[in-house]
Amino acid sequence: MDNKLKASFTVITIIIGFMIAIQFQTVKEPVVRDTRDIWELRDALLKEKELNSSLLEEMRAVEEKLVTYQTEREASPEQALKQTLEELKTEAGLTGKKGTGLILTIEPAMEEILLGEKVQTVSPQLLERLVNELNQYDAMDISIDGHRLINTSVIRDINGETNIDGFSITKIPFEVRVLTKDLETAQKLYNRMQVSQSVEDFFIDNLRVSISKPLKEVELPAYEDTIRVRYMEPVSERGGSG
Repeated sequence: MDNKLKASFTVITIIIGFMIAIQFQTVKEPVVRDTRDIWELRDALLKEKELNSSLLEEMRAVEEKLVTYQTEREASPEQALKQTLEELKTEAGLTGKKGTGLILTIEPAMEEILLGEKVQTVSPQLLERLVNELNQYDAMDISIDGHRLINTSVIRDINGETNIDGFSITKIPFEVRVLTKDLETAQKLYNRMQVSQSVEDFFIDNLRVSISKPLKEVELPAYEDTIRVRYMEPVSERGGSG
């Protein structure tokens, strides 16, 4: 009988100790709470509303395009096909483009010029950060040193030279041209780039990023290389692969 009591007492003691340990751990590591103030929350809500509005606008544009395409296809299938092809080429970056935007000039920092030192190149990592930041702030189309960027563009180092889709950047200064939706978006992009982290990173590498005021007309070249399509086949009329 004594052994059973001892065993029961031991089990109960272990359970109580385990519960106390769990409670202590909960008190020691409280749930992380959102500590943002009302203005930060309002700003986050505004950004979500802007994103939602932008998505709805894109959906309406796509729906209108589908209706227009259906009407034109019924009236003139050949013309509808040509128009669709031109739109796809424009979206893919295969045609030149003009619109509102900014021009960023990458050049040696004045301090380096005064010291007589010459900056020879810009790292691909710096350009990638800059492109990512521009895209984050609603840039629509970008070209670097006269080379158009598309969705599959790659910026990398090849034999010590920064290379964009087979083209090397061998001279400084050079321009980064950016198209935006409208002048208002261009102004927002300009304001954000004034306090850009990537711009500061360029300065650390002895380079300066000069940003133009929003421009009504910025011209970008067409993508020059061949777009290679992989893992795609023509579809036969029966719905199978050709």
